[in-house]
Amino acid sequence: MNFTGYRRDIDGLRTLAVVPVVLGHAGLGLFAGGFVGVDVFFVISGFLITGILVRELEQGRFSLIDFYERRARRILPALFVVLAACIVVFWFLLLPQHYVVIGKAGIASLLFSSNIYFFRIDSAYFANATSMQPLLHTWSLAVEEQFYIVFPVLLWLIAAWRRTSRTLLIAGLSLASFALAVWMVPRHPVAAFYLTPTRVWELGLGALLALGAFPALRHRLLAELVAAAGLVAIAWAVFTLDKTDPFPGLNALAPCLGAVAIIWAGQSQITLTGRLLSTRGMVGIGLMSYSLYLVHWPVLVAARILTSARGNLDP
Repeated sequence: MNFTGYRRDIDGLRTLAVVPVVLGHAGLGLFAGGFVGVDVFFVISGFLITGILVRELEQGRFSLIDFYERRARRILPALFVVLAACIVVFWFLLLPQHYVVIGKAGIASLLFSSNIYFFRIDSAYFANATSMQPLLHTWSLAVEEQFYIVFPVLLWLIAAWRRTSRTLLIAGLSLASFALAVWMVPRHPVAAFYLTPTRVWELGLGALLALGAFPALRHRLLAELVAAAGLVAIAWAVFTLDKTDPFPGLNALAPCLGAVAIIWAGQSQITLTGRLLSTRGMVGIGLMSYSLYLVHWPVLVAARILTSARGNLDP
């Protein structure tokens, strides 16, 4: 395993994130907490993107335009395909007054603001009405992209700082975001779920890993224990949480810290957990995780509509 370059175990970790999401959304009760896979994705994204940005800044080849161009090439083609498919398929499945929602949500998705759109229509993520929204899942893409609009600029502005100072700033912002999430969940649960400020800390944890905030695990046994604990933490969240649990905030700690533990251990040691995640099957699914995430929800919504013989979308 290359500790500083491509890591197969991280692609395997993507599988550990996307499979519970898909199975949970499909209604398998055992995976009721599968939605926490999105939080695992946030940690992974924060780690990978920060690593890329820091390397480019330190090598003097950072370009904000190039960064956004790469993100667009990574995100937009598959998103365009899914949006086009939804426009066509749901024309035949929905009544006109319900079909208009596809257009509004699609525009919001392209503007990376669908999390704000779904927050503004004031429907809880797990409510019956939103279970029939074909583009509901794009809220998480919006959170990531909003983070990517601001975060590279922040890193560029503080590029001349010592790494310790940069790390302390990111840690402070992440802690503030987590405190905000904990405060908002019982008071404004829909806003806490959808909006970026209460999710920044999850991406921030990954960023802190990339900045070297966690010391290298030199002892093999310690690395094994940390990685295994991370796997258990994610599994615990997937199999014990459900839609009745307040989220994010404290309940998001287990999947996020679990992802941190697995990535952290793999930075300096090849662990049994890392080997498991690096198997061909795990890596193969992980490489398809973005496309799988994009496609699974509209397919499930179409199946629900066909099964119920109705298009019950709230505008």
